[in-house]
Amino acid sequence: MNQERKVRARPAAITLTPAAEARIADLMSKAPEDAVGVKLSTPRRGCSGLAYSVDYVSLENAFDEKIETPGGTFYVDGASILYLIGSRMDWKEDDFAAGFVFDNPNAKGACGCGESFTV
Repeated sequence: MNQERKVRARPAAITLTPAAEARIADLMSKAPEDAVGVKLSTPRRGCSGLAYSVDYVSLENAFDEKIETPGGTFYVDGASILYLIGSRMDWKEDDFAAGFVFDNPNAKGACGCGESFTV
């Protein structure tokens, strides 16, 4: 009996809005020569414990989640995925501030300035 096993594509841990994808494309157009993409991680810092950090990455890590966007590759740190499952990442810009904004259903609280969160 020869049955083929169907492998279903796993949904991405995080959803990127069109504005976030456009910002990644903009970042990659100005990236250092050795950059292979942009990576989201959640280092321990801030008054609530974890913070969002987006940086260029020059080496692909097998444990990171890889998301192909029209403007370049976006990685989610493998150690951070559990904190980010189901999140939505957007790019907001106004006259006074610009930055990535996260809607994270796993966050149980955030500091008053919005720089860090807790799960």
